[in-house]
Amino acid sequence: MKYILGISSYYHDSAATLLADGVIVAAAQQERFSRQKHDAGFPADAIRYCLAEAGIRLADVSAVVYYDKPLLKFERLLETFMAHAPRGFAAFVRAMPVWLKEKLFLKSVLRRELRALLDDDESKKVALPQLLFSQHHQAHAASAFFPSPFDKAVVLCLDGVGEWVTSSVWLGEGKALTPLQQIHFPHSLGLLYSAFTQYCGFKVNSGEYKLMGLAPYGEPRYVDVIYRELIDVKADGSFSLNMRYFDYPVGKRMINRRFEALFDGPALPFDTEPAQKHLDLARSVQQVVEEVVLKIVRHATSLTGCRNVCLAGGVALNCVANGRIVDEQACDALWIQPAAGDAGGALGAAMLAWHQYYQQPRSAAMLPDQMQGAMLGPAFSNEEIEQELHRQQLPYQQLAADTRNDIVAKLLTQGAVVGCFQGRMEFGPRALGNRSILADARSIDMQRVLNVKIKQRESFRPFAPAVMAEHAARYFNLRQQSPYMLLVAAIAEGQRLPVNDTIAGLAKRNQIRSTLPAITHVDYSARVQTVDAKQQPAFYALLQAFYQLTSCPVLINTSFNVRGEPPVCSPADAIAGFLATDMDYLLLEDFLLTKADQPKDAIAQALQRQFSPD
Repeated sequence: MKYILGISSYYHDSAATLLADGVIVAAAQQERFSRQKHDAGFPADAIRYCLAEAGIRLADVSAVVYYDKPLLKFERLLETFMAHAPRGFAAFVRAMPVWLKEKLFLKSVLRRELRALLDDDESKKVALPQLLFSQHHQAHAASAFFPSPFDKAVVLCLDGVGEWVTSSVWLGEGKALTPLQQIHFPHSLGLLYSAFTQYCGFKVNSGEYKLMGLAPYGEPRYVDVIYRELIDVKADGSFSLNMRYFDYPVGKRMINRRFEALFDGPALPFDTEPAQKHLDLARSVQQVVEEVVLKIVRHATSLTGCRNVCLAGGVALNCVANGRIVDEQACDALWIQPAAGDAGGALGAAMLAWHQYYQQPRSAAMLPDQMQGAMLGPAFSNEEIEQELHRQQLPYQQLAADTRNDIVAKLLTQGAVVGCFQGRMEFGPRALGNRSILADARSIDMQRVLNVKIKQRESFRPFAPAVMAEHAARYFNLRQQSPYMLLVAAIAEGQRLPVNDTIAGLAKRNQIRSTLPAITHVDYSARVQTVDAKQQPAFYALLQAFYQLTSCPVLINTSFNVRGEPPVCSPADAIAGFLATDMDYLLLEDFLLTKADQPKDAIAQALQRQFSPD
């Protein structure tokens, strides 16, 4: 059996993926183990997990594949600094120490880190696996196409920047990926969106999803300004940015004073409540990005005659844009890599090696969605969980497997907030039922309770519904299934309630808009997860138990973490998150913890944890 290990690291969202004869055995982000959100370090813990999941040693791996070409990226940096001389010199001085110490000699750094994973005896005797490199967008494209259900598809990769490429179009067919079109740095849809993220007071590479959630509160008043001053878009979706307004090529910020003058004031300080202007800017740039993405999709499908589309790259996590692709029938079928950002690059790099370096075909058995519901991380047995509960001396009750879901469903009907920890951890940014916080979507107060008391985050943020797949059409206007929570869809007309249209801005968040008020955003939309009995049997069974009690097949599903913390990985992580919030119950496989029964000193200790706001 041939094992291939894919790695992404040193920029953001480091991860590791292990393939066995082309089949995904394991995949996980380093942040889940280190507890540092968006951890960019070498993914040593993620690699150890992947090897342990397969029951192998590093010596058993045939090849390690890195998701980036560092020399190409270095070339881009040097050319950018020279193009902006003499102003680029300061950026050159800032960047060079880490490049001369590590990134320029990445082969040596990777070999050193890999050798550190070996024990003392092995490190002297064992040869390291072959080290391969893919290009950044090539890894994105591979992560989107090869695990997809399509034998032939158009593949779009849209992100901030890889080495040079910021947007690319590919044709995937069988085991081949052919590049068709590219847009190069500094012209980037992802960086345009990040510029507005920073202007509206959120962190770049972290707060973009907040900008997307903020957009429906505003009006598209600045769309014309963005098109006139910031971006020139052609009919085929190709675009260029007016770099007079941006500082990111060589500066410390995304934007400059000219950008701030264009929008009548300085950028909002981090973590400040946005004003109406910022709501309107969020709405405007969101609309522009959606329109550009739609043009790219339509041109690519017309160019190739293929109407199956795959997406990857950070922009592919823009669920609203994805929803418009489906709603406006810009393609016949859409598949989005659930780990669309840099973490998924580890998977793409490994799959690229299997299909192109080793020239292995995609067999018929591999054509269904290979992501296995994205449940590719570690799982923990009842025995391991009970050991942790005993170690921390926490009271619990063990539920019978045949009554567990009924008990938890009843608690949810009573308004409880339940942390759910079961099965394998999800790969990618979305919790899909295994590392989730669950609640009743019918509750009028639940959005506020979850945002303020549990997630400890901004009150304008919406929550996502998980719905039994066969009932989705009753509640949402979905044209296709959404197993990875990557499509935004409108609430079905039959579920909507009238509201006062004169209310504007963030005051809209207090309105009851549907029969599922806790998951209905202010524009009558929701980021939907459809749950299939075959792909996700454990979570489906819980939804089914809730449905039998309430005739409602929908629950709130949000990631099991608090603000600034990555989603939980281990039972210890879940217990700490449970004790540090106002969560009512914690389900750890067959064990149920009740907050009211927990020791006060354990709660006090958990409350001392601190994470940097994201």
